[in-house]
Amino acid sequence: MQSVLVGLIVVVLGVLLYMVNTMKSASQVQQQTQPQNPPIDINALITTIRSTVEAEVRKTAAESLQNSTQQSAEFFSAQARNLDQQTRALLQPFEQHINSLSQSVTSLQTSFTSEQSTVSSLALQIQNLNSTTTSLSNMLKSPSARGSWGENQLRNVIQLAGMESFCDYSEQFTGGEGERNQRPDVVVRLPNNAFLAIDSKAVLAAYGRMSEATDTATKDAELKLHARDLRAHMKTLADKKYWEQFPSAPEFVVMFIPGEGFVSDAMRTDPTLLEDAMRQRVLIASPVNLLALLLAVAKGWQAHKATEHADEVARLGAEVYDRVGKVLELVSKMGKGIESSTRAYNDLVGSIESRMLVTLRKFRELGVVQTEIDEVKQIEVAARELSAAEVPRELN
Repeated sequence: MQSVLVGLIVVVLGVLLYMVNTMKSASQVQQQTQPQNPPIDINALITTIRSTVEAEVRKTAAESLQNSTQQSAEFFSAQARNLDQQTRALLQPFEQHINSLSQSVTSLQTSFTSEQSTVSSLALQIQNLNSTTTSLSNMLKSPSARGSWGENQLRNVIQLAGMESFCDYSEQFTGGEGERNQRPDVVVRLPNNAFLAIDSKAVLAAYGRMSEATDTATKDAELKLHARDLRAHMKTLADKKYWEQFPSAPEFVVMFIPGEGFVSDAMRTDPTLLEDAMRQRVLIASPVNLLALLLAVAKGWQAHKATEHADEVARLGAEVYDRVGKVLELVSKMGKGIESSTRAYNDLVGSIESRMLVTLRKFRELGVVQTEIDEVKQIEVAARELSAAEVPRELN
């Protein structure tokens, strides 16, 4: 557009110069051939033409500038729209990923909030477990504390089996006279008036030292010592022969170990410990094994109680049977009475209809009364008879 404007200005200036030269030549010729006229003011003419040209140039430049501005605005607007569309197309995948990431973050935040209480609860449980483990470790260091803890574990297993309801047990029971060293921790009474001895004097000192050890060699050495202590205690129980002190007692004694880990670790270290204990009439029992044994004894007590009261149950059953027969007899008599009352009622209704109402209706025929007397209906439903075999024959 600017180059066209410059060319237009050059053409106008050229035309202007050409006209000035032509006018000068014509003026000179006229001066030679005709009488001399007043001279033409060339400068004024040039000034007028210049003003006209400048005005046209300004007008054309303004129009060209306006058109150029409008075209530039439309061009840049179109470019901006195109650029916006391209930018949106480029940013759309990123927007989708950002929305997905935002949803994931929100989900993670929700999960974290919901699981925070669970984590806090687990942390509290771990803290309680650590404190319990510390207390247990400290307790295993004291022989008296170990004995009390073992007895408490034994008492808990007996209560869980329900043996306090079906049998008697005595803690620290002494066997017979002169048997001061024969002291089982618990003697369980069996249904056949026999007794079962349970010992809970667990030897756990080596196991406590093993739990505190940090190196593998010390742990293995203490585990071997723990298994050896259990074997020695097993032989001591076998030599006491508790079953010889009680009549009809099973020929074995229960060696209660108050922890599954104590038993499993010892048997892993000494694989023949269990077999040798059974050979010497000693049953090494963890809490789970002792619970199963006591539950079986509890079932035996239940069967024994049922058998013990079988005669009383039979007597009570016969008595209830006789009482039910008496009740059925009374019911049958009541039915007979209801039937007799119904028959008498029906006879009375028949007499009223055949004798009394016939005479009373004549009063209405004579005009003494205007209303009718309601009829009295008979009872047609009979009482149901008892057909049970338990009802006496004379009543049926």
